[in-house]
Amino acid sequence: MDTIKTALENILNAYNNSILNTSVIIAVLFAVLILSIYEFLVYRIVSHRAFYNRSFNTCIAILPFFISTIILCLQSNIVITLGTIGALAIIRFRTAVKDPVDMLYLLWSIHIGITCGCQLYEVAVLTSLIVTILLIVLEHISIGKKPFVLVLNCSPEDEEQVLEKIGEQTKKFRVKSRNFTDKGLDMVVELSVKYPKKTSESIRMVKSVEKLSIIDYDCDDI
Repeated sequence: MDTIKTALENILNAYNNSILNTSVIIAVLFAVLILSIYEFLVYRIVSHRAFYNRSFNTCIAILPFFISTIILCLQSNIVITLGTIGALAIIRFRTAVKDPVDMLYLLWSIHIGITCGCQLYEVAVLTSLIVTILLIVLEHISIGKKPFVLVLNCSPEDEEQVLEKIGEQTKKFRVKSRNFTDKGLDMVVELSVKYPKKTSESIRMVKSVEKLSIIDYDCDDI
């Protein structure tokens, strides 16, 4: 019993010694403001996306303010700590995150809020800088060849010749569909090439090829 009593007294003393004054709150919020703007700009500039999601970017910039102030409240009073844990356990977020990279930015926002709320500003700044460098480096590193989708129309008799032309440019290709019509054969081929223009010029040498389109995949390299 004495051990439990001593442990409880130490916990209560730790909360009582935690002084939450105006200067601490302003310092925390100012650090969060700087790092949130920094993350906002990184998401807007570094992450090259076909469709920029401004609402998500606004969300990850505002989220650290709530996280940091929650951490400050948790440090000030044990009753608030227990109440907050119970309240957060009830909340369920069901918004689907389509891009896995968005999960990284969400975690980054939470990290900023927690570290700044604990007044570990150096950890927050260094982590943000290292993450930015990694994002820039990994964004521009290309491993393997770019994936494409080839859509063409030719005569059924020239199918083998078309596949031979594709095979001369790359070994990584797969026929996704064949559609036989009155106008010939419509083919959809998934392939991975380094020079798509050279591949299209090679395929166009087949006389029966009337229509040819190469569509860029919006995904990782293969």
